[in-house]
Amino acid sequence: MTAPSVTQPTPEQLLHRLDWQVVRRLDGLLQGDYRTLFYGAGVDFADLREYQPQDDVRHIDWNVTARMDSPYVREYMEDRELTAWMLLDRSPSMAFGPEERTKGHVLGEVVVTLARLLTRRGNRVGGILYDNAVERTVPPRGGRNQVLRLARYLLEPPPRSGRTTDLTGLVHAGLSTIKRRSLVFLVSDFMSEPGWERPLPLLCRRHDVVAVRLWDPREVELPHAGVIVLQDSETGEQILIDTGDPRLRERLGELARAREEALDASFKRAGVDPFALSTEDDLATALVRMAAQRKRRVR
Repeated sequence: MTAPSVTQPTPEQLLHRLDWQVVRRLDGLLQGDYRTLFYGAGVDFADLREYQPQDDVRHIDWNVTARMDSPYVREYMEDRELTAWMLLDRSPSMAFGPEERTKGHVLGEVVVTLARLLTRRGNRVGGILYDNAVERTVPPRGGRNQVLRLARYLLEPPPRSGRTTDLTGLVHAGLSTIKRRSLVFLVSDFMSEPGWERPLPLLCRRHDVVAVRLWDPREVELPHAGVIVLQDSETGEQILIDTGDPRLRERLGELARAREEALDASFKRAGVDPFALSTEDDLATALVRMAAQRKRRVR
């Protein structure tokens, strides 16, 4: 007997569920203050002050620092209205996870929730959907209809390129498409061919970039399921493994830790604000955690 398939919601159903289960809770948890979640460093210079611990080193004014013989940072006026862009990885690896909550499902929930919060405050949101090529560019607009538009596109199955994921094209698409300084959410599991991190610093110099890394616990710790066949979601290659083999489990853990360290190093070099979100996380709680993290960073 086969398990029943998960019913695909409509855009209206998805937005209604997230309004009730996430957005309303965020209104209480953040007490209506979304500035720490959405407003990073603004673009209009306001003042200079002495450097304090945990200030963003990118805001150090080196000319003033040299004259004063003490580090000084620039302060900026927050943008009261902003444009946000979602750079979205829709590659086959995003289909990993429990059937009812894959990384792709979580991506849709994150994007629709953030778009709802932003447009509710008069901001505009756009998106670039990507699977080794730009499948769709959604120009930034405001309003509820724009949220539903994004939801509809994300609920559609992505075209498959049949090639190993390379996120370089997504970063370059952001660089060539987004002209005005914006808040950019780069949402992916970052399982990609190397090289995508090289253009990332340029994107960060032009925009306020938040990297949302989606992951599933089963990617870093195999369940005890005996001998199973694993299939690469991108190449279709299959291998037979014994999930009870302690050496295999240890090696998998080492590879996962090495990959996470490499990602963190890439984000740090680029000046990206990184945030990890699991398929098992409660979305409202996770977004409150993201707001707290961004508040510490821009303080």
